[in-house]
Amino acid sequence: MLPAHPNVERRNVVINLDHQATTPCHPSVIEAMEPWWREQWGNPSSRQHRLGLTAAAAIGSARERLARSLGIRSEELIFTSGATEANNLALLGHARARALSDGGPGHLISVDSEHHAVLDPLMQLKEEGFQVTLLTPQSNGLIQVEQLDQAIQPNTQLVSVMVANNEIGVIQPIKELSAVCSSQGITMHSDAAQAYGHLPMRAEELGCDLISLSAHKFNGPKGIGALVVRQGTTLQPLQWGGGQEQGLRAGTLPVPLIMGMAAAAELSLLDQKSRQTHLRTLRDQLWQGLKDQNPAIKLNGALQPRLAHNLNITIPGVSGSRLHRALKPRLACSSGSACSRGEPSHVLRAIGRSRNEAEGSLRLSLGRDTTTDEIVAAIEVITSAIKALRQT
Repeated sequence: MLPAHPNVERRNVVINLDHQATTPCHPSVIEAMEPWWREQWGNPSSRQHRLGLTAAAAIGSARERLARSLGIRSEELIFTSGATEANNLALLGHARARALSDGGPGHLISVDSEHHAVLDPLMQLKEEGFQVTLLTPQSNGLIQVEQLDQAIQPNTQLVSVMVANNEIGVIQPIKELSAVCSSQGITMHSDAAQAYGHLPMRAEELGCDLISLSAHKFNGPKGIGALVVRQGTTLQPLQWGGGQEQGLRAGTLPVPLIMGMAAAAELSLLDQKSRQTHLRTLRDQLWQGLKDQNPAIKLNGALQPRLAHNLNITIPGVSGSRLHRALKPRLACSSGSACSRGEPSHVLRAIGRSRNEAEGSLRLSLGRDTTTDEIVAAIEVITSAIKALRQT
């Protein structure tokens, strides 16, 4: 990361603008985890001695703290290895449970621009006999409530729409979509991995029955996440073996990671409003600076409503592979999701970008420690790369 002091040489330092792929673990989070790696190393399922009881009590406390941040009861929070597992448990687990209760596989609805951690489980369910409808977002990345209304069928069982897109950062009208589902007895799931910790989030206000979370998106550790399961929502487990997490997710709970997730959540809430204001200012400075010097660039997705730390742009007429090679020594960014498998962004294709445009796009995502100096430097680096490529 570039130092803040303007007199420090910047040329050999990589500017990190890929915070939607992951975030650095905050020092206070590392400190919160440290005792649970060493002194308090007990298994929370081993409750016949003090080490195990202490670990179990710590898990209970962390669960309660996270639940409080979401406005839910602690028993409505199931720990997982991350949002990918949470999405799989929500979608596979609930769809299969509904198929049993309803007498067979029904109809599922999602959006073309969802993360693969939602799209791939839906494709698995399609193989199992479920009907799947994927809504096409508007050119600004958003879907309309009317689109969902029109897609619902008599046998629709489940709808999944992410709160905030992981590539273009647009924020979907989840509350309104949930209301449509609730009025028709349809379960609503939302992948909130990119939103929790960055946006105010109360489960009751969202109206979702199932919500997926991931700690490493808000300065917590990798390998831990959670699924919110509101009361009355049925799930089939995906794995068996120990009965942990109400029988829905067997396996020894990673106490240090859970303590880290709770600490990161509390940290994110402490300065959420001021941090978002600061990041929005930097993001707008980045967008305006790039646009002023490169008038042909295009914004991907609506500027509002959008995550404050996200900017996604297309640079027309430039080879995507050459652009990314040119930026790599100075700038860490991406052309899409960290899980895109090297293919052009399906999100950008879904909102109407061509393959070449998708390849020539940049996802620039800011973090808690991003500085004004870095934004100024990023504008310079990207502009210089564009000009050099257009001259060759």
